[in-house]
Amino acid sequence: MNRRDTNTVVFLLVADVVITLISFHTAVQLRYWLPWGVKLSWHEVAQPWTIYLLITIIWVPTFVLTRVYDEKRSIDALEESQLVIFAVAVACLLFAGVLYLTFRELPRRLFLYFAVGDLALLLGFRLALRLALRFAGRREPAQRRVLVVGAGQLGRRLASTIEAQRTTGLVLVGYVDDDPAKQGKVLQGAPVLGKVADTPALVQAYGVEEVIFALPLRAHGAIEQLVLALQELPVRVRIVPDFLHLAMSRATVEDFDGLPLVGLRDPAIDGLDRIVKRVFDLSIASALLLLTWPFMLLIALAIKLDSPGPAIFVQERVGENGRLFKMYKFRSMVADAEQRAHEVIRVDANGDVLHKHPDDPRVTRVGRFLRRTSLDELPQLFNVLRGEMSLVGPRPELPWLVAQYESWQRRRFAVPPGITGWWQINGRSERAMHLHTEDDLYYIQNYSPLLDLQILWRTVGVVLRGRGAF
Repeated sequence: MNRRDTNTVVFLLVADVVITLISFHTAVQLRYWLPWGVKLSWHEVAQPWTIYLLITIIWVPTFVLTRVYDEKRSIDALEESQLVIFAVAVACLLFAGVLYLTFRELPRRLFLYFAVGDLALLLGFRLALRLALRFAGRREPAQRRVLVVGAGQLGRRLASTIEAQRTTGLVLVGYVDDDPAKQGKVLQGAPVLGKVADTPALVQAYGVEEVIFALPLRAHGAIEQLVLALQELPVRVRIVPDFLHLAMSRATVEDFDGLPLVGLRDPAIDGLDRIVKRVFDLSIASALLLLTWPFMLLIALAIKLDSPGPAIFVQERVGENGRLFKMYKFRSMVADAEQRAHEVIRVDANGDVLHKHPDDPRVTRVGRFLRRTSLDELPQLFNVLRGEMSLVGPRPELPWLVAQYESWQRRRFAVPPGITGWWQINGRSERAMHLHTEDDLYYIQNYSPLLDLQILWRTVGVVLRGRGAF
């Protein structure tokens, strides 16, 4: 991060803290002067300075850890607003927890005024700042002209990424490539300007500020020579390793005593994100089990009365990193359903396996209701508590289906499987196994706590409509 970016972050951080403290002070005044609720004396409403200090201690790290000040994620106004809403919600929950253990006498209506007011003022401040910068004639982000060395699959993928990041100032000038068939062609909206050996001259002719190598590993010698040739020019040089297609998800780079180590099978969700996800899973799963255990007993009884066999169906599934585990569900089919699987398994025109159908004869009467309402998934909350699943993630797949996966589809095992996920809210059983792997990969590449909350919220609507569940 350069100096200008640091100053911007510090300014926003200080402004957010000041706005939050003003919001709390305003909430104190509103609670005293507004006639709603029980009339309180000023002594009961006024708060000590330690509360203001506590707010600062909670809000600053919460906003930093939820990436409110991440430049790449705050370029878009809508995404920045979503980040602020999420950060305020997390901070308020933490604040409420601390208050319960310390200042329990703080009026609840005051807390409500503070939470709503803080969110409104923070969003309003960012909107006003954007409008002020626009009217002040703020320039677009400084352009960085990029030349890609290599117009193969990796180079074109890189070009697509650069195009998607145009708001950050990246401008793709073009490619260089030694393939005669690509000379003069336009690929992904950018021309092939010449051969690899022409790179130094093209850097000067087009004012290129950044050269990115996207060549195959066999071109290591050419890369070394070209890097040396570019040493005399004021240009940044980077390289995209050609083995990223081997990565199960997002590749990571780690410094090992000066040696760059590229991780190809590291967990896609790691560090703080993984801790946040696990704490969230444990909290929500525990709460849901406490609320639903009486209904679960009634469901188990209904299953036993409807058809012979156990109420809980246990099946082996494939989890994170390909590990097998036992998944629990309420039984929605006849007891010998797995032995009768050949009755419903079909293969479409493309050779893809279809094993779910709305007219499956093995589904029981109670089971059809459970599937339509997704109540058959409730026992998976125990899998969440055991750490084998998450509330949100790719569906845990059957081993015999995984055996038919193409290599790229196995990347979906880079995160813990989930009870619900991006695929489920975009079609559920209406879409076959081979059509939802890309949805799972989208979730992995774009994971954030906010995305988990969005998926859970949309899941409620999908379940209530009963769409695509059979």
